[in-house]
Amino acid sequence: MPLFGRKKKDKADQQTQMKEAGQDVIPKIPEPQIYIKATPLHELSDIDVVKEEVSMGNIVILKITPLARKSFDDTKKAIHELSEFVAGINGDIARLGEERVVVAPSGVKIWRERDSKEPA
Repeated sequence: MPLFGRKKKDKADQQTQMKEAGQDVIPKIPEPQIYIKATPLHELSDIDVVKEEVSMGNIVILKITPLARKSFDDTKKAIHELSEFVAGINGDIARLGEERVVVAPSGVKIWRERDSKEPA
């Protein structure tokens, strides 16, 4: 018998008894495997942190305004570097308005609304 708590068998028996009595059994929710993280881009070197997060399977929403206020050229370099990175891992990248970019890992695709002006 464990030092703390009940045996697993006791817990299973309790759940069975609850089902038989017509009580709902709340299933255990697994921990998330993918996180959505928001972060500002202050320096060109911050791209390494974004790449690491995306490599771990996380989705990053990147606020590019802080870097854009300092250097338009560095902002272009950062977006280009991230675009090449996601292409290499079969991920995805898209702009969210004027200030943000979303970077997704492999297996996650970003939905894009088709422009109504373009032919179907």
